[in-house]
Amino acid sequence: MDLINDFRDKELILSLSKLIIQRSKKPLNIMEICGGHTHSIMKFGLPQLVGEHINFIHGPGCPVCVMPKTRIDEACKLAAMPGVIFCTLADMLRVPGSATSLQKLRGEGHDIRALYSPLDCIKIAQQNEDKKVIFFAIGFETTTPMSANLVQKTLELGIKNLYFHINHVTVPAPVRAIMSDENVKIDAFLGPSHVSVITGSAIYEELANEFKRPIAISGFEPLDIMASVLNLVDQQNAGTFEVYNEYARAVRKEGNLKAKELIARYFEPCDFEWRGLGVIAKSGMKLKPEFASIDAREQFDCDVRSANESKACICGKILRGQAKPPECKVFGRACTPQNPIGSCMVSSEGACAAYFKYARVG
Repeated sequence: MDLINDFRDKELILSLSKLIIQRSKKPLNIMEICGGHTHSIMKFGLPQLVGEHINFIHGPGCPVCVMPKTRIDEACKLAAMPGVIFCTLADMLRVPGSATSLQKLRGEGHDIRALYSPLDCIKIAQQNEDKKVIFFAIGFETTTPMSANLVQKTLELGIKNLYFHINHVTVPAPVRAIMSDENVKIDAFLGPSHVSVITGSAIYEELANEFKRPIAISGFEPLDIMASVLNLVDQQNAGTFEVYNEYARAVRKEGNLKAKELIARYFEPCDFEWRGLGVIAKSGMKLKPEFASIDAREQFDCDVRSANESKACICGKILRGQAKPPECKVFGRACTPQNPIGSCMVSSEGACAAYFKYARVG
């Protein structure tokens, strides 16, 4: 099996398109939770292939996009401290904080590094024992095991100058928060694929039953998404609300048990503030109290006063599924990937970045 070309087969995609259009009888609002799906949907022009009844709604599945300004300001404060090497993922560098960004601070001479792998922090800390190395960890359940593995290796190697600012979040909690908002009209979900490899498909069953909405866990390729949309259309017609695992080639019901055990060893759930969604109970992860010695939020002053979000930016509404990027007055004008005002334009998984790159609107 060719895991790319076989899932981009033109004839199969067009066959699914015909079936979706034939079977789709009434409006179906589908929220794709993951930003990776948003980019695939726009890149392959899927809205033009699913017919007039299917409406894709973009959700809060971009870890950079959902990071609140407070956390960005904390990152900037830590990165600006003397004697610090600040490490994070590349997309985080350009997200605007209240007064600056990590990218601007790096331009001013602060040692801020974009990592390909979190494990690079080990070598950086070992080579710079006179410095405090701080890793700003972000991501959904997909990347949480990598951070847990880094914590484990830090403790095993006895590294004393590596600290963690944990910003990992979970998928079910924001979905529940969105569905509890009466202003959001969602009929079905495309479940995230990579997240589900870790969590398993079973975590969505409670959501499907509670809100009576079908969920199709889908791969990122166009054939994956089209097959998932067809399943959601069929479930709408049948009046069912089951969890369909289209990505069965990688996702199991129980998920990756070793990865989940590793996460549970070092992290525990906590309340987390989401951009556009506010504070959601038990939606984030933090280091357990016994690891406070390497917790940057415990070891350093992270107290910040953050400014309000720009009134011109509607990232919050986009992340809640209440608006699409072209509805923003600054989209593609004052706000571009080169000069982002909001986080949805910054990240490679952001909805605004996807529209700007593929839809050519604005």
